[in-house]
Amino acid sequence: MPNTTLTYDIQRVNLFDSFEASRRVCDQLALGVVAVFGPSHTSSVSAVQSICNALEVPHIQTRWKHPSVDNKDTFYINLYPEYSAISRAILDIVTFMQWKAVTIVYEDSTGLMRMQELIKAPSKNNLKVRIRQLPSGSSDARPLLKEMKKGKEFFVIFDCSYQMAAELLKQLMSMGMMTEYYHFFFTTLDLFALDLEPYRFTGVNMTAFRMLNLESPVVSSVMERWAMERLQSLPKSDSVLQNRIMTTEAALMYDAVFMVAVASQRATQMTVSSLQCHRHKPWRYGPRFMNLFREARWDGLTGRIVLNKTDGLRRDFDLDLISLKEDKNVKIGVWNSFTGLNLTEIKKDNPNDTESLFNRTLVVTTILEHPYVMYKKSDKVLYGNDRFEGYCLDLLKELSNILGFTYEVKLVSDGKYGAQNDKGEWNGMVRELIDHIADLAVAPLTITYVREKVIDFSKPFMTLGISILYRKPNGTNPGVFSFLNPLTPDIWMYVLLACLGVSCVLFAIARFSPYEWYNPHPCNPASDVVQNNFTLLNSFWFGVGALMRQGTEVMPKALSTRIVGGIWWFFTLIIISSYTANLAAFLTVERMDSPIASADDLAKQTKIEYGAVRDGSTMTFFKKSKISTYEKMWAFMSSRKNTALMKNNREGITRVLTTDYALLMESTSIEYISQRNCNLTQVGGLIDSKGYGVGTPIGSPYRDKVTIAILQLQEEGKLHMMKEKWWRGNGCPEEDNKEANALGVENIGGIFIVLAAGLVLSVFVAIGEFIYKARKNSDIEEAFCFFYGVQSGQLQRHGSTSSSGTSLSTDLESGRLLGDDLDDR
Repeated sequence: MPNTTLTYDIQRVNLFDSFEASRRVCDQLALGVVAVFGPSHTSSVSAVQSICNALEVPHIQTRWKHPSVDNKDTFYINLYPEYSAISRAILDIVTFMQWKAVTIVYEDSTGLMRMQELIKAPSKNNLKVRIRQLPSGSSDARPLLKEMKKGKEFFVIFDCSYQMAAELLKQLMSMGMMTEYYHFFFTTLDLFALDLEPYRFTGVNMTAFRMLNLESPVVSSVMERWAMERLQSLPKSDSVLQNRIMTTEAALMYDAVFMVAVASQRATQMTVSSLQCHRHKPWRYGPRFMNLFREARWDGLTGRIVLNKTDGLRRDFDLDLISLKEDKNVKIGVWNSFTGLNLTEIKKDNPNDTESLFNRTLVVTTILEHPYVMYKKSDKVLYGNDRFEGYCLDLLKELSNILGFTYEVKLVSDGKYGAQNDKGEWNGMVRELIDHIADLAVAPLTITYVREKVIDFSKPFMTLGISILYRKPNGTNPGVFSFLNPLTPDIWMYVLLACLGVSCVLFAIARFSPYEWYNPHPCNPASDVVQNNFTLLNSFWFGVGALMRQGTEVMPKALSTRIVGGIWWFFTLIIISSYTANLAAFLTVERMDSPIASADDLAKQTKIEYGAVRDGSTMTFFKKSKISTYEKMWAFMSSRKNTALMKNNREGITRVLTTDYALLMESTSIEYISQRNCNLTQVGGLIDSKGYGVGTPIGSPYRDKVTIAILQLQEEGKLHMMKEKWWRGNGCPEEDNKEANALGVENIGGIFIVLAAGLVLSVFVAIGEFIYKARKNSDIEEAFCFFYGVQSGQLQRHGSTSSSGTSLSTDLESGRLLGDDLDDR
């Protein structure tokens, strides 16, 4: 503006005195002005605007204006973004961040207008909106913040001035709400100007809009000069703004004055005249000056400035989206009034982005469970994390090395994993994550559907399933007659009956067939005497010999008897081969007879009691299952809650060892327990498939980083190595020699008993045969001597009484013949 001097006049008025504001603006117009700026409070805007409309003097505003139903102010210009644009920008942010529930905290009623689009959003989107108002007349919002903390309201939008925002930040810090689980969004455009240094390392998510284009060298130089002048002019006690940074309102006023200067330079032959409010004579250059404003295009401190020709409002502007980081306020995106939200955040070179976890101490909740978390055995008194050891502690150590955080391990207060009661309340480690008492839950915590709705899980670090823990059944005592086990008693009976039947058939056919009869005296072909070798005893001996795979001296000669013998040999071949093949397994493998073999067996009986750990994922599985077998099992367990449901795994294991009880638990725990207690074993396969994951509160920034670290450990094989370290036990000695069991007396001792019994029986039979034969021979000798004695007496009588020779010879011949007959007998 060559050869031109810009002068100004500032009048200070009471905030709510519209009459005084009208009088002061009339005094200023009498001096001769080209534009009126302000007032800085909305209470007197309407009075000043009406005077400017009457006298046709441009009225320029730099703050948010209450929307009017019919805006017919032709001499009105506002460089502040329109309320509807701010409302759309806030809705776009909430939509992009995928918030499911949001709390709006406003300072005065105008804040509800700026939230108009967001308040109407629940009718379109699945969004829960809660509205709260800051206490009027007081800057202490801690009672309100306490309610929000108790209500777990983690996503909050604050609509307030930057002075109130500074107080809120301090109170949020004192309430312990400056954590990574909260996300605060401030609608004020001056958040960047506050001292945010105390909150950079809290991990809190804090975002806001900014109009000043700080990336421009021109803007930076203007703000530096502004800060130096403010530092020299304002008292040092004023510490609201960090380094006296220029606010958005000041920058808009700067742009407004610059806009007047540019328009005045373009307006040729324009003169300033004194205007009187009581005369109602307008400024004749006013309409022309307004046209220059509306047609102008230029870049100011607040970005590109373009005005609507109809209403004088600003259009086509940008709002920088800034976020609080540990190093500085970072611009993560730009919202344009036409194109909407466009993220411009530059990703870091490190894809893991572990900066937010570096040197941060996290509270880790866990539960005592072998071998995941155990008390370390030591002669010295241990403190802190050194008290514990186990798989989960090794996992924590590896995660800490990768992500760079430190941790403090605490046992869950109620000793439970986490389940939901009938009122919808949670307990255990899940409750501590919900209440943000802990940052991580590193334990054998199962990833389930109901838990995933209230907390976040990492990728599983271990996969498993539900199975049955039961006492290992005692091995069946083989007994000395175990050699009979390959065949059932029925088969043995049928074999004996078959042997007897075949012997009888062979005896009958041999008697019937003429080819089985032969002459015992081959030297006398004319003899009519014939014999048959297949007597009843010989037939039975032939059948026994074939069954024992041995030969006999009696062999069939006829075709019919040979057919019977061949079929019997084939039968005995199959029976003996089958017996021999099955005998090896029965004598070398000790069989385990278990009353249950699967979950179906448990469900079908009530003699063996079964259950799970109370309020654990296994109990929840059966409680929620719709499968008939598992529903039946849950009905059994729920009907005996006091005895079927255990407090923890240790109590359940003791119950399994001491009583007839089966415990339903995770397969990995069963594997660990059975490696250390040879009396316990896993029965059946897996009932389901699931995984253990690291639990975090909903929206936790640690979840994705922990997941990446777990995947890294899995690819490196460290998860498998840790499991091998803690699961490997001493093993069970009876399982080590299962492949080559030597046969003992208890296996085949019955064979020796049979052998001894056969020998003893043969001795007794031999003695019986000897006695029988001796007695028979004695009877024969007595009969022979008696006969000869009688005959001799007759001969003597005949010799004395008879004198006839014929008679004597006849008697002698008769005696001879009788004697020969006795010898033959």
